[in-house]
Formats: sequence, C-alpha cells, structure tokens
Amino acid sequence: MNAPLTNLLDFDPAQLIAYCAELGEKPFRAKQLQRWIHQFGASDFDSMTDLAKSLRDKLKTRAFVAAPAIISDNTSTDGTRKWLIDVGNGNAVETVFIPEENRGTLCISTQAGCAVNCRFCSTGKQGFSRNLSVGEIIGQLWMAEFELRRTKGIEPGPKGERQITNVVMMGMGEPLLNFEPTATALKLMLDDNAYGLSRRRVTLSTSGVVPMIDRLAQEVPVALAVSLHASNDELRNGLIPLNKKYPLKELIAACKRYLQYAPRDFITFEYCMLDGVNDSDEHARELIALVQHPVDGINCKFNLIPFNPFPESGLLRSKNPRIKAFAQILVDAGLVTTIRKTRGDDIDAACGQLAGEVQDRTRVQERMGKMAEYQQKFGANFGKIVEIHS
Repeated sequence: MNAPLTNLLDFDPAQLIAYCAELGEKPFRAKQLQRWIHQFGASDFDSMTDLAKSLRDKLKTRAFVAAPAIISDNTSTDGTRKWLIDVGNGNAVETVFIPEENRGTLCISTQAGCAVNCRFCSTGKQGFSRNLSVGEIIGQLWMAEFELRRTKGIEPGPKGERQITNVVMMGMGEPLLNFEPTATALKLMLDDNAYGLSRRRVTLSTSGVVPMIDRLAQEVPVALAVSLHASNDELRNGLIPLNKKYPLKELIAACKRYLQYAPRDFITFEYCMLDGVNDSDEHARELIALVQHPVDGINCKFNLIPFNPFPESGLLRSKNPRIKAFAQILVDAGLVTTIRKTRGDDIDAACGQLAGEVQDRTRVQERMGKMAEYQQKFGANFGKIVEIHS
C-alpha cells in the first residue's frame, strides 16, 4: 500500500530541511526547493532544474505542491479581489487582496468558521468547523501572489515585481486558536528563501487570546492588532464573548508584554464603530483612560472601522460625523487614530463580511433560527436576562 503524498506547502524552513534529510539530501537542497515553491510558484518538480534528477524523481513519488482549489474569483469596482477557496468536506474560506498605490495587502483566513462569535462579525454566525492546515494557510498567499502575477503578465521569481507586500491575518477565524499552523505559516512568510516579508509588514489580528499572545511573542513576534471594540468589560462581554475569559485588564497587560518583542513600538487596537452601542463621547473618554492609565497604560494607535452591516447582527454603522467626532476626541488626547476606508463591500469582502461557505458543525444558524422563532412566539425577551422591578 502506497504512503500518502506529502504537501510541501505544509513545511516551514526547518521542517523542509528535516524532510530533505529523510530523503538523504543536504540542507542546501531544502533551500533550493523552497525557493522554487515560494519564489517561483513552481509545483512541477521537473521544472526545478537545479535540483538533482535523483531528488526530483524521489519527490515525484512522495510529495506534491498544491494550494486549495479556487471556487470563485471576484473583483470589486475598487480593485479589491476576493477568492472563495475550497478546503474540503463542504467547507470554504475567503481570501481578499486589497491593492493600494504603494502596497498590496492580502487578508488571510486561518479557520473554517470561527468559535469566538463576535456579535459584529458574520463569520462567527456560521459557527466553527475546523482549523486550517499550514498548507491551506500559506497556500492562500502562494495562490494569490502567482495568480496576481499571471493576471498582470509578471514573471515569477525574485526578479518579478512582488504583488503582495503586506499580509494581515484578519480573514475568517481566530489565528491564535489555531496557533501552530498559523505560526508555521508566519515563519514561511518571513523567510528570505520564501516570501522575505518584514515582520513589520505581517500583522496578526486577535480577539484577545491572552496565553497565545505571550506564546506568539516568544515564537514569531509579528505586528499585533487587537480587536478591542469596547471601552469597558461590560460592553465588551456583549460584543466579544471571549472577554469573559480574558477581560480588558489582562488583555492590556498581555499587549504590554508583547511590546518587548514586537517589530513596532505600539499595538494597534481595532474598534468597529457601532451606532448607539460603542460610539459615544463617553466611550471615547473611557478608551483614553484605559490606554493612558499611569500604571497600566500602553503605547498604541486606534484604527476605527466603519461597521459593515449584515442582517443577523441587528447592528448599524455609526454615522460618518459621529465617527469623525469620536476620532477627534482620541486625537485631541494625543492618540494616533485612523479611520479605515471601506473596501470591497460590493463583493462582501470588507471587514466583518467574510462568511465563506462553512458546514456549521456547532449549529449556530439553527440555534439562532430557533431563538428567533421562540422570541416571536413568547416575546422579545425570551432567552434574555431581564430585570424585574417589584
């Protein structure tokens, strides 16, 4: 019985050296092989002409190079491009490329679905199906880089103009709940024999998994963005259930520890602007007090994100004047603050809109449907904790 073939996209640099050693090859062969795969986009071993024929023959019977298949490929009117990618067993994830004048950013998914279930994010409403493998994570970058080059007629290899200059782990899923495959993919992104990206140009976004923030600092500290979205624990508990396990004080402390290893001297706090929920002047002042606390404060910048509505959320986007007024309060307090431009919302590629097609093994959709049915039958407060006045 033949052993299953190994996808070489699953290996970081050290693992590829170990794999080649098992084949009786020296470490420099692993570097050559890695360059062919990640710099030239090669998947045919016969095209890897500086590898010994004996090695190529071994690889043809034991290994392959393949990213997940593309189900659909859509381009927005603003140039944003979104791929729906098949990850098997009825699951699909989404990958988004955002072109700008001086850079190209790829937004990568790390899980099929998401278990965190943030109220303002459509991915979580589909439930969690499974973690992605290394090959499925790095395969999104491999696929997108060389697909973009083919579209523009740019040659593969280091001499061709790189299309993806920045990567953000902000797609479907919570990266730190799929730690090892995510960390392995990050190592490949940073390696000079692969994509050679600067740690400053790779950003991981987390909803606040405190122990894994500390582990990331030790293993592969890239730029860190934290989905904050609230100025106090009570509000954040309702928006991000994970906050009940890792409240704001613990989260801010973990971010401060991370700064000792980070490539930047600040943490980015992402803040989704929700009309009448977290966008008042008082919320802005609470944020200032949180991050400028004389003992527990932290060097940071705020990225205000206009909410991208979807029906199940029951939330609305803050009005533009309110967003600007909120931002001004932060700026007046000396905090670097940006307002993110909404991109790709005509193809559902904007922040919080990535939903893919995920088999809902946690039955979130079914349970939400039942709750709506019961609330219609028994009243809007069914299933909620309500205060009864005597």
